Amino acid sequence: MKVTIIGQGYVGLTVALFASKSHQIVGFDIDSLRVESLSKGLSHVEGVSSHDLASAIFQGKLRFTTDPNEIDGSDIIVIAVPTPLNHERKPDLSYIQKACKTIGENLKNPALIINESTSYPGTVRNLIKPLIDEYSTKKIEHLFSVSPERVDPGREDFNQKNTPRLYSGLSPAASKRTYEFYSAFCDNLIEVSTPEVAEAAKLFENSFRQVNIALVNEFAQIAFALGISARETLDAAGTKPYGFMKFSPSTGVGGHCIPVDPSYLAHVAAEHGVSATFIERANEVNLEMPNYIASRVVADNGGSIKGKRIIVVGVAYKANIADLRETPAEILIEELRRLGASVSWHDPLVGQWKGEKSCELAEADIAIVVTKHDVISVQAIMNSAPYVFDTTGKVGAARQL
Repeated sequence: MKVTIIGQGYVGLTVALFASKSHQIVGFDIDSLRVESLSKGLSHVEGVSSHDLASAIFQGKLRFTTDPNEIDGSDIIVIAVPTPLNHERKPDLSYIQKACKTIGENLKNPALIINESTSYPGTVRNLIKPLIDEYSTKKIEHLFSVSPERVDPGREDFNQKNTPRLYSGLSPAASKRTYEFYSAFCDNLIEVSTPEVAEAAKLFENSFRQVNIALVNEFAQIAFALGISARETLDAAGTKPYGFMKFSPSTGVGGHCIPVDPSYLAHVAAEHGVSATFIERANEVNLEMPNYIASRVVADNGGSIKGKRIIVVGVAYKANIADLRETPAEILIEELRRLGASVSWHDPLVGQWKGEKSCELAEADIAIVVTKHDVISVQAIMNSAPYVFDTTGKVGAARQL
């Protein structure tokens, strides 16, 4: 069975590799440099080893292309493209729309089309199906379904095989074929009644995390004002064996999911006349955390950081990966520079970012730990500056969030 996966980022590439164990996979992407690199067996995604990638290519199970003509003849097409926010922090479905155009114009045979890209309820039914039908050069009866991605970059205990997967088709036939496809490489498939339920479940999963992270970030500010340790208080609350789930304060949220997905849910809620109060407030709290941290650092350093040499330790949004999507470090660095500081950053996993290079941990006036990778030693951080502010709770001798 020929399966084409549109988009070869964190989601598409992981699906491509796992699915290649059971199907013939074509990985389509418009980025020619990415396709060239992948075709050589070089992975750009944590959790996808270059060795496994090269092996699948060598066995003829997986190949990559930028040629949309190769979509034709596919039995299944999986849409795995980005669904970011625009400059107004509203849903941007332009990548999905372009994918639909590509599919409609190039697929000449009936196929099952599965959306894995995260979006609001109704996307498959009211956007993807109508667009593909519109762009098709002839009348073709495709099947449509959704199975929202649940990729967690860098995580080793859960992957495409053992993470429970939700799915639902626009018809029983679509649901049946979706099950047949994923069951070849996924252990636990959960069918829900409609695609809208699956789409909403994905958004709520990450809205739950967004709201709880915002709550604990807000509590960290309250605890500081009260003169008590937020982390000790959270540890104390965590001794309760039921009814409590521990979250930890941080610089904010990053990655593709948590900073983005709740806004998709809030958007569709507003379209239906419902106010997503908790979600909107959570977005505000988490987006303001970098500025709050900067204010704490300023207060601890005589009320001004103008001319101070500040090094931000770890700019990836998450420990032990190089993913920079929606990283709160960007907002923090911008605020520190606005306040007059000379800011550099150290992140050996990232290396280069926004035209700058990772600096050595040395000779700063102030160090701010945003992300503590395992390869960065606590001692090196403490030796880098006379004042160290830690947002992670992993550098015990530093000033704590």
